[in-house]
Amino acid sequence: MRHLARPAIFLRLLLVGVLAVALAGCGGERPPLRIASATVEGPYRLDSGDVLRIIVFEQASLTNTYRVDQAGFITFPLVGEVPARNVTTDELEAALEARLGRTVLRKPDVTIEVATYRPFFALGEVGAPGQYDYVPAMTAETAIAAAGGFTARANQRTVRVSRTIAGKLYEGRIAVTQPIRPGDTIYVSERLF
Repeated sequence: MRHLARPAIFLRLLLVGVLAVALAGCGGERPPLRIASATVEGPYRLDSGDVLRIIVFEQASLTNTYRVDQAGFITFPLVGEVPARNVTTDELEAALEARLGRTVLRKPDVTIEVATYRPFFALGEVGAPGQYDYVPAMTAETAIAAAGGFTARANQRTVRVSRTIAGKLYEGRIAVTQPIRPGDTIYVSERLF
């Protein structure tokens, strides 16, 4: 009878050890991504890699496309570097109008639209992992299609998404029918069976 208790104790200790190791790995992980659609709603926030079409009314020499650089700025004639990271196009319009109004133009009228969104990344069980152009209203499924589709071993129901929100990196699982955002990293895992 005594020899039967040893395997049970061993299994309990093994289970406790496995749980301890699993929980120890959770401390340094990224915070979970809230409901994916909630983070997609609201105005689009600019970041590095976005290309903007900036139109200054009656100022053809200032109207052009400008890229948000790695530091999060655009370099604009007459005013220099303007912060563009984590602001909306409306907020950037107001900032440019204020700076241009202080320098050479009276009551400048600036309009900004996103010409090209920053790319997204697809990794894991996709046909061609890599960086791809983002198209508005893209879902995880259409993003995976752009990356060559699912491999034969891919989990085709959910994907893991890493997303930067207000300068902080979040990660979580979403259904393939959920929308993604520019700059997202999508990881398709291998299915269990």
